[in-house]
Amino acid sequence: MSAPRQNWQSKLGFILAASGSAIGLGNIVFFSSNAYQYGGGAFYVPYFVALFVLGMPIMMVEFGIGTLTQKSFPMALSRLAGRRGEFVGWWSIGSALFITMYYIAILGWALGMMIGAFGSLFEPGVSAPFAPFAEPTPEPNATVYFFNLISTWNPLVYIIIIWLVNLFILRQGTHTIEKAVRIFVPLMWLFMVILAIRGLTLPGGFDGVMYLFTPAMDGIKEPTVWKGAFSQMFFSLSLGLGTMTAYASYLPKDADQVNNSMLVSFLNCSFEFLAGLAIFSLLFVFALNPAGTTLSLSFFVIPQGINELSAVPWIVRLFGFLFYLLVVLAGITSSISLIEAPASALIDKFRISRRRALALIAIPCVVGSCLFALPQIIDPGLSGDGTLGLTLLDITDHWVFNYSLLTVGFLEVLMIGWVFGAGKLRAALNENAHIKLGGWFEVLIRYLLPVILLVVIVTSLMQEWPLYGSTYDMPGYGWLTIFIPVFWLAFTLLFALYITRAKTKEA
Repeated sequence: MSAPRQNWQSKLGFILAASGSAIGLGNIVFFSSNAYQYGGGAFYVPYFVALFVLGMPIMMVEFGIGTLTQKSFPMALSRLAGRRGEFVGWWSIGSALFITMYYIAILGWALGMMIGAFGSLFEPGVSAPFAPFAEPTPEPNATVYFFNLISTWNPLVYIIIIWLVNLFILRQGTHTIEKAVRIFVPLMWLFMVILAIRGLTLPGGFDGVMYLFTPAMDGIKEPTVWKGAFSQMFFSLSLGLGTMTAYASYLPKDADQVNNSMLVSFLNCSFEFLAGLAIFSLLFVFALNPAGTTLSLSFFVIPQGINELSAVPWIVRLFGFLFYLLVVLAGITSSISLIEAPASALIDKFRISRRRALALIAIPCVVGSCLFALPQIIDPGLSGDGTLGLTLLDITDHWVFNYSLLTVGFLEVLMIGWVFGAGKLRAALNENAHIKLGGWFEVLIRYLLPVILLVVIVTSLMQEWPLYGSTYDMPGYGWLTIFIPVFWLAFTLLFALYITRAKTKEA
């Protein structure tokens, strides 16, 4: 039998855990990349609309159903929308497991770069077994260092370390999670403040900040800007993964989830703004182009900027170490929530012990994380991703991350709005809320949000030709571009069907 359901020891612990879940790799670099790509200040108008129209309302839904039912995401949807709801919940959990596997692989690389900050990351002469990087570099080059790193087996060791840290934090549930986030989350803010101050005090750093906050109003007319803002908000707040519902289920039923949703959302967005200050100032000082992916910013561009921060080697190494320590800490606060969501669901469904639930998750997922770090070189010319592991990660991330969260959000608001009833949820939230939700909340959940999410999903799918990754030069591995999305869908749908139909031991 499982132990009685846990509770957070304090509201602060819950807020730190929930905000830590929301604040991750994407907040540090993906926001800056999107802001640059969509015109700097022009991004802020749709971003704030997305915050109030999409982010906060869906977070209120996920927090609300967690406290209302005192159950994890699949079992909460089962209570409110029947077996169809439980199926959607388990499909979300299945997709979240894919995200967890490659997310921890990225954290393993970040740990390797953190160690490299006091090694050869900021030293010249590095080379990698790829055609563009075969010759030793005359200056330190983070891109070459990274590709040299991922073409070795070393990241597998780092990945196992990250998994062990996660399992250690999760071993006693909310008790140990709260202890960890009380340390990690303040450190994340401290390190980001240090990076921001350093960037702003560099000659030219303020110009980057001005670009970030000066709106180019013509850009607001572009549909792609709005699509980017709504996607960023959904991903940034960790919605559609089951994590927020799992965390909220450990709160008492009289928790003010309207206030909690607003507080966590503002903390998340504030951290993004602070990260924007730090990264834009650093990148503009050194004339580096931030228009890239989370991966390229984290591992290529930002360390190149850090390398130019000072002529004193130990200062460069310290800032490089601090940046990657920040990335690892932010990643772990998110990864523990990604693992807690399925663990909580398995405990609720089958009434098993926490240790057994974590083992059922960790054993296959550690293997999966290692697959995303396979060092076999399949594209020596780097027309794509170079190694087999990074190729698997790139294609999986594109499909699972871009579509599963939005699809779950779409189905979630449909079920809450039309099956359970948006009015019932609004009444439950208002019962303990200091700020009462008006009828507009029901209109958002029932009508506006389903339309917005459906439009984003459909327009994204319409842009998927040619098939993502099909242009990569990787002889013998082109079949991966079709196999990966098909395997993800088949596995998660069958997983959701099997678990939903399994005999429950719910109390």
